[in-house]
Parts: sequence; C-alpha cells; structure tokens
Amino acid sequence: MSLRAGIVGLPNAGKSTLLNALAATGAPVAPYPFTTIDPNRGIVAVPDTRLEAIAGVTHPQRVVPATVEFVDIAGLVRGAHRGEGLGNQFLSHIREVDALVHVVRVFEAPDVAHVEGSADPLRDAGIVEAELLLADLAVVDRLHDRVVPRARIGDKAAKEELALIERVRNGLQRGVPARHLELTPHDQPHVAGWHLLTARPVIYVANVSEGTGEEDPRVAALIRHAEAQDAAIIVVNAQLEAELAELSPQEAAEFRAGSDGEAPLPRLARAAYALLGYVTFFSIASAEVRAWPVVRGTTAVDAAGGIHTDMARGFIRAEVIPWQTLVAAGGLHQARDRGLLRLEGRAYQVQDGDVITFRFAV
Repeated sequence: MSLRAGIVGLPNAGKSTLLNALAATGAPVAPYPFTTIDPNRGIVAVPDTRLEAIAGVTHPQRVVPATVEFVDIAGLVRGAHRGEGLGNQFLSHIREVDALVHVVRVFEAPDVAHVEGSADPLRDAGIVEAELLLADLAVVDRLHDRVVPRARIGDKAAKEELALIERVRNGLQRGVPARHLELTPHDQPHVAGWHLLTARPVIYVANVSEGTGEEDPRVAALIRHAEAQDAAIIVVNAQLEAELAELSPQEAAEFRAGSDGEAPLPRLARAAYALLGYVTFFSIASAEVRAWPVVRGTTAVDAAGGIHTDMARGFIRAEVIPWQTLVAAGGLHQARDRGLLRLEGRAYQVQDGDVITFRFAV
C-alpha cells in the first residue's frame, strides 16, 4: 500500500526545493511563481532503525524500506478555487493525494518574489487553507443542488443525504475543515466519496532561513497554529537540505556532526507515513527483509494479500513475532527453537513491528 503526500503552499514557498531535498528529484526551482505546473514526484524511503536491527540477525541479501511518494503541487494563490493562477488544475492534483504537506515560507529572500509582497507565515497559511475550504464548499454546493429536487419529492435516501450535506456545508462555512467535522461511522464513507480537499490530514513545514529556529516569533506563531489544527509541524531550511542532498552521505554526516537532534527530513518522512495511521510489519522471506506499510487494524489475510494475492487466496496461518523478540533471540531459527513464534489466523490484526511469515497453499 503506497502513501502519496502532496506538497502544497503559495508560489515560491520552497515546495520544489523541499522535494529536491527529500528525494533528489532535480525539480525545477526558480525565483518566480508557477515554475512548477505539472506535479514533480519523488519516492522517499521511511527511516526505520528496526529494519536494520532485523537485518543484523537475519543477514538478508536485500533490505527494502517502506516509502512515501511526495508530489510537488504548483503554488496556490488567492482565487484558486475560482481558477485563478491555474487553480482548477492545481486543486485537481491535490484531490489525487492522501495527505498534505503544507509548506509555509518564513525565509526572507529579496531575489525570490512573494505573491503577497512579503512573507507573513500566518497570513500565507490562511490563504491556502481558505482556498481549500472554498473549493470544498463549491463541491458541497453542487451536491446540494443535485440532491434537493429528489428530497423535495420525498425520496428518503435523498433527504438523509441532504441533511448530511447541509451539516458538512455549515461546518465548512464556519471555517472548520472536513477532517475536523464530527461524523458518524455511517456518514464517513459518504463524505469520503466527495473527495474533499480539507478532509486530508496535514503536516506543516516552516521553511526557514539558516539560523532561524522555533524561538523565532513567526515560527512560534505557526507552531501554535498547527497545534490548534491538531497537525504536526517541522521546521526545515529546505535550501540547506537540498544542498546537503547533493553531497555524499559521509560529507552530509560530517556537516551535521555538530548539530543537535535528528535531521528534519527523516522526521518529515516518518510523520507523513504515520499521518494516516499506518503501521509497519516486516517480512524476512526470499533472502530479503522488507518493511510493509498497512493501515492500523489490517487483518493478517489482507496483509498477506498486499504482498501477493495468492497468499490471501491460499492463506493458512501467520507466524508472528515482535521484532524486538526476534532480534534478542538472534534470528528466526533460534526464535522458533525457543517457541517464541505465535500462530495467528486470518482475523489477527497486524501490530506495528510484527515480523510475519505467511503460510499459504498454492
């Protein structure tokens, strides 16, 4: 199962630079709006120390991490919901992704134009958020107009749908993103089918200049804004990260040697991966260790089907061991000899960090 995260924001916020830093894609970067029209894409490995620990005791020929596909979507401007600045095209690209990485410009650069004249992180974030809300309102209004005639003639299903549409529309009109609306389990699949932009979970990225950190008032204000949205936020100097991405791993590590904490881009890749409630299980067959992302609550038979449909069709059982237990035992054979593997059936819900071997009949 793949996760696609769309990188959004105003023009010249540093979206393409961030993608280049994440995936070394060579996306075009220029100091004027709409350098990006067609989305640029990059596949980014999700850092996971558990993968290396498992490989350390199983000695595979190949190690395959989980990945996130980042999509650099061209900048939104005021009026995008009405088609301003190629808005219709850009908004359609956003509908194709699962999550949003909202890049907000904090850095100052006189040679890089700003569509609003100057950088104001809270205002800039608000512009993008308002355009997404207005685009969703337009969708809901069209649904409303289509359902009203059937509801007026007494169609029961239409009346129920109209009540849901009006509840969602009232929330959007109050400025509440669709992801924050209180919906029943019955309503959720209906609203999901509308493909609302504000239904997608969000990570904010404060794109800063060198030397600017969380103590900067503009960054601190953006952090509070993200917290109010129940969203993660990561502070990144995208230009510096893009330059480091062009160095060898050893050179980049030497540059970072004096810095505190984890580099921001691995945190961003992990946050994007976790945003939709994904967990990871590991397979250790076929001379490789591989990380497999699944939505929390996925059953063993569905996880097997994600590897190959034949595994789900002929599913017999799953042999499961937590990764820590496997590593402590020194390998799969040692763990099996000590009786540390559990046998689970089709309905078992995969847990984060499970190492699973599926037994199936061909």
